Amino acid sequence: MSDKNFAKFFGRDAQQENTGSVRVDEKSKPEAKSEEESVEGYEGQLAIDVYQTEDEIIVKTPIAGVRAEDLDISVTDDILTIKGERKKDEKIEESEYLVQECYWGSFSRSYILPVAVDAENARASIKDGVLMVSVPKEAKAKTRVIQVQEGK
Repeated sequence: MSDKNFAKFFGRDAQQENTGSVRVDEKSKPEAKSEEESVEGYEGQLAIDVYQTEDEIIVKTPIAGVRAEDLDISVTDDILTIKGERKKDEKIEESEYLVQECYWGSFSRSYILPVAVDAENARASIKDGVLMVSVPKEAKAKTRVIQVQEGK
């Protein structure tokens, strides 16, 4: 998306300067909303990486700023769901922000697992701001290599 389209997308009149940057016309800037108004009814969505080993499905997601007690992770049938909330620990007036790109508030992400899994033995951990969820594959879902033998 070009800078000009980006500005239009967010409801701002923008003028392209010679430097290639976008200048936002302060008069056309939308009215600032309170935190509750701006996120009411909206949940952020986590970016995830998913890979598999022979025995399990692994889901990783950056989750900096979220405490373990603010997470709810569930596996139902073939769907893994991660819900949580990233809470602000300080009150900052909207007018004091120079840039505000971080998402604060509730978020969720559901992912359809590609194979049958053993939900009872799923586990999750956080290390260095990265959440890792490991869900073991059911025995019947594991790939078995079959050796071909010469005719007998």
